[in-house]
Amino acid sequence: MDSSQLELSDFGKKLTSRSGILRLMDDLGRPLPSGVESYPLGGGNPARIEEVEQSYRTQMEALLADGDAFEDVVSHYDAPQGRMSFVEAVADFLASRYGWHVTAENVAVTNGSQSAMFYLFNLFSGRFGSVRKTVLFPLMPEYVGYADQGIEPGTFVSIPSRCTYLDEHTFKYMIDFDALEAYLSTHSEVGAMCVSRPTNPSGNVITDKELSRLSFLADGYGIPLIIDNAYGLPFPDIVFTDDATPFWNENVVLSMSLSKIGLPALRTGIVVADARIVSALANLNAIVSLASGSLGQALAERLIRSGELLHLAQDAVHPFYLRKAGLVQSYIREFFDGTEYRYHRIEGSIFCWLYLPRLDMPTSRFYEVLKADGVVTVPGEYSFFGHPDQLSGLPYPHEHYDKCLRLNYSGPDEKVREGIRILAARYREHIRR
Repeated sequence: MDSSQLELSDFGKKLTSRSGILRLMDDLGRPLPSGVESYPLGGGNPARIEEVEQSYRTQMEALLADGDAFEDVVSHYDAPQGRMSFVEAVADFLASRYGWHVTAENVAVTNGSQSAMFYLFNLFSGRFGSVRKTVLFPLMPEYVGYADQGIEPGTFVSIPSRCTYLDEHTFKYMIDFDALEAYLSTHSEVGAMCVSRPTNPSGNVITDKELSRLSFLADGYGIPLIIDNAYGLPFPDIVFTDDATPFWNENVVLSMSLSKIGLPALRTGIVVADARIVSALANLNAIVSLASGSLGQALAERLIRSGELLHLAQDAVHPFYLRKAGLVQSYIREFFDGTEYRYHRIEGSIFCWLYLPRLDMPTSRFYEVLKADGVVTVPGEYSFFGHPDQLSGLPYPHEHYDKCLRLNYSGPDEKVREGIRILAARYREHIRR
């Protein structure tokens, strides 16, 4: 067939068109031109942490030494819901540790949390007979990887965040609950709400009080609250605030992951939800991928049962990233001194969200300027989506829309520092006069 005659469905066109997440993942895998030193501040790759890697190596060695246990893991499909011994380990851990009313019927495993969110968004949005339902994001900006996951156009709607400017060149996003409640009261088509906690890209952590209020609102409107917990509690515990604890109830769909606690390549997502939602996810797994990958589940199962995974999160992962967060802030203050800049208060995740109010171009163009110097970032425009103005080609109505960059600070200290230095130097060259 002549490739020029290749015709894709509307679904195919939507999911293969140029998108923020495609650019992000392409940057992770594609080398820079020859001779250009790389300073990878983009993407979501976690750091390699020795204590975590050693624990998984120990588990793998035990698996290989245990008769045909390794062959048993890799030679057959697990149930569409997940490897049942792993599912039971997760349920037992959450029930005993936090008192949640969780059994194996409330846990499903997917091929990474990205797949889980795709399933969940499209379970609760789209056509419901004559009604078309949406997913509402109450705190925008949000994760770039969500923006293109709706099968139908217009799947996502959002509420622009309120912004409080703080001292030491920092700021913080907060949910505009008045706007959120007004929207919910006049839009019965909302099928679910979703937040990430910590928030990707900003590093904001929604407090327990705010989360309880969101859950109460969702319950009042008979819709689930989806919480993407990829960086959160109890693991990997990349949370630096005191007013956040593990959160779940029967109206919450909690998406967790093993990616940021050492296993990004093994694609192991965990969903804790009402048994009917878990059953639906298992059915989707069977149709889309037969089953989820088994190796990540096998490596983590005993670590969860023994409590070692929680120990690794609290005593290795958390302090590692807390130190890195302190360093990236010191680099920014050092190199941006004398310019007009701010960054979101780093409350969690592995990102710093940098606001450059006097930049003389959109960050989507500044990204290209930086990339020519080997500094790879994520431009902020992709993290603002779901507003009706955008359907008319207008920018998202938030002052930060095209003036923010997401920086991953998990890389080697010297690479992060030099990347920030170059970034600051280029900003000085492109300050609006």
